[in-house]
Amino acid sequence: MTLEIIVFIGAILFGIVWYWRESKNNALYRLANKITHAKDLQMKADNRKGFIHQQPFLLRLVWITVLFTVGAGLVSAVTPINVFFIQYFASAIVGTLIGSYFASAVIFTKESTSKENLEKVFDKGKDFVEDLMDGAEEVVEETKQETTKKPEPEAKKSARDRFKDKGMIK
Repeated sequence: MTLEIIVFIGAILFGIVWYWRESKNNALYRLANKITHAKDLQMKADNRKGFIHQQPFLLRLVWITVLFTVGAGLVSAVTPINVFFIQYFASAIVGTLIGSYFASAVIFTKESTSKENLEKVFDKGKDFVEDLMDGAEEVVEETKQETTKKPEPEAKKSARDRFKDKGMIK
């Protein structure tokens, strides 16, 4: 169980590093794209997509599983000891997926918290608060007008009189 936790934490770190590296440079994915696609179907130069960067969940899962399957095949071919490693295999895949999504959240928040974006959000918030304050002044004026008008207190009718008004009794 301890080795499985170590593999899981290592896979999370591996997923973070892999996602971060692909967000900076996707040369390996571009090479694979050139090999597998015709000239007119190849990805454009400004496309930032990688094996897990900007990919949907299923394609991330496929690429990560292929990577770990090849790695597991190499390890089992090189080492003479056959170990039941399905738990480690599954932990590595899940940990890498979690790490990639964690890294995407961190990179996304880093990009969205740039100075220009924060200034835009601050200005929008300022406008929103000003709109609320304008509406609040109108509400305060309306409530002041309502409180100045005091309705004349009615004489409280008895239950018998109310029933008579409704026609329930004679």
